[in-house]
Amino acid sequence: MSDDFMLDTDDLQRRMDGAMASLKTEFASLRTGRASASMLEPVYVEAYGQRTPINQVGTVNVPEPRMVTVNVWDKSMVGAVEKAIRESGLGINPQLNGTIIMLPIPELNEERRRELTRVAAQYGEHARVSIRNIRRDGMDQIKKAKTDGMSEDDQKIWETEVQELTDTAIKAVDDALTSKQSEIMQV
Repeated sequence: MSDDFMLDTDDLQRRMDGAMASLKTEFASLRTGRASASMLEPVYVEAYGQRTPINQVGTVNVPEPRMVTVNVWDKSMVGAVEKAIRESGLGINPQLNGTIIMLPIPELNEERRRELTRVAAQYGEHARVSIRNIRRDGMDQIKKAKTDGMSEDDQKIWETEVQELTDTAIKAVDDALTSKQSEIMQV
């Protein structure tokens, strides 16, 4: 049975790439210079009994370089959208105007830049945790194959391969985080 074991490293790689893509999406929300509709992409609203992306409960616009607006379609959802934005960690204070939620983007001072680097670090840590969970899944598959009769040499070879995939993915996360943090701190 040990000869039949074949770890799907492509699947592990695809899942790790997915974690990296998710991180890049979250980083896109951390705009430093001007307002952008993509800032709100990671924000989800508790709507109709499920978590819904903000762009599915309203129209997101950028009427000015320092302003994002969300025109909520359902009046009953305005409070939930405002709450989701407030609790998103973006550091933006929403202002209500009927069904339109205005989000003035503050000028970045040193304190705000440091706050954004901390948010970026949190996003990076979430990506690392996801990658480590994927690594654990791969290692669990290897351990199961070991109990089914895989040799120790094969086990070590597979474990090394999974660890190399993990190290590469973690390094990519660290590089992206370093790059984003330096972009945020750039005046």
